[in-house]
Amino acid sequence: MAQILALDTSTDACSVALQTHEQTFERFEVVPRKHTQLLLPMVQSLLDEAQVSVADLNMIAFGRGPGSFAGIRIATGAAQGLALAYETPVAAISTLEAMAYRALELNPDAEYILAALDARMDELYWCCYRVETGNLCALQEERVGAPETLGLPCDGRWLFAGSGANYLSRMPEIEAKIASVDADIYPEARIMLQLAQREYTAGRLLKPEEAQPVYLREGSWKKKDQQ
Repeated sequence: MAQILALDTSTDACSVALQTHEQTFERFEVVPRKHTQLLLPMVQSLLDEAQVSVADLNMIAFGRGPGSFAGIRIATGAAQGLALAYETPVAAISTLEAMAYRALELNPDAEYILAALDARMDELYWCCYRVETGNLCALQEERVGAPETLGLPCDGRWLFAGSGANYLSRMPEIEAKIASVDADIYPEARIMLQLAQREYTAGRLLKPEEAQPVYLREGSWKKKDQQ
């Protein structure tokens, strides 16, 4: 396995994970508005524990969004800064996909997963996935919109994962089709390690300066179709 560092600050959680050739290390804390103070100390703590330096890393992955505008920029900037020093390749990981894989880890019998985050401003970020032999296939582009605009692309046994589930009362047609709900799913850096390893193995490597956040919402600094 490649040696990979993963960072995510796209929600109230601050999550860091490190994969070495032998094992995995992680730190995860729900710390609203404290990401700037905690992220780099958490990274250094993991590197020290694993006795690995930034120069030893094969890749640095980060949660590229969607999520908190400020949070996404924190992780993007940290990943770029760490990677630039040694020209380490980076991987931009979807927070919604990471949430969906975490939900699948907890619910291995799921058929379909709706991953949704509270986007504030009375909106949600979401994406729908189909489970295929332990992997996920996105059934649509990542989207942002009012809860009432959310729709499921097909019938089946759906799991609703993420803070967007707190809006279910405003989506009666969706609620009727949901078999189970886990509103406490966050994007986790540990899960992002798995997705980053996939990118590394496939040779899909970004230069540090190519690392870009994805905001989705109109009027944001960067939208997915501009990446």
